[in-house]
Amino acid sequence: MSENDQITNDQLPDRLSVDPNSPYYNAEVLSRDVGIRFKGVEKTNVEEYCVSEGWVRVTAGNAKDRHGNPLTIKVHGPVEPYFRDKKAS
Repeated sequence: MSENDQITNDQLPDRLSVDPNSPYYNAEVLSRDVGIRFKGVEKTNVEEYCVSEGWVRVTAGNAKDRHGNPLTIKVHGPVEPYFRDKKAS
């Protein structure tokens, strides 16, 4: 967890999740409106990503598991996280 505490203002973590129960959840980073480009296309349904392993976990429609969480599918490919509030140059 010390790794998540040491993030600079413009640096995104290698792995990030929107699920508060995940060890990769970081509310401070998520509050800055993180965007994900997967295979060159912006995705809005990403639950978790990992840049070094090259995958994103996306929701599978409206399906839920037995605990009420959305079902997800892991898809492999190039991942580019960025802050939406930052101006593109």
